[in-house]
Amino acid sequence: MPTHTASIRLDQEKLERLDRLAAALSRSRSWVINQSIDRYLDDEEWFSEAVAEGALAADRGDLVSHDEAVTWARDHIAKDRRDKG
Repeated sequence: MPTHTASIRLDQEKLERLDRLAAALSRSRSWVINQSIDRYLDDEEWFSEAVAEGALAADRGDLVSHDEAVTWARDHIAKDRRDKG
């Protein structure tokens, strides 16, 4: 895929962190930025789709109570702790 140039402004601390990471990975600054943008876009697209799906579910009345959600979360946290312990 052809690439295009875009410019951004970063504070010095971010630029230094970016350069340290690029050096540690033996990659270019551009590669690290592209990887970061890809991850960000993937996460934001997933989140946006999940919110839209949740809104549709709510419109259909497909909801759980607060108590059910808390119980589900506690059960999963307990299971993770057992699996790790």
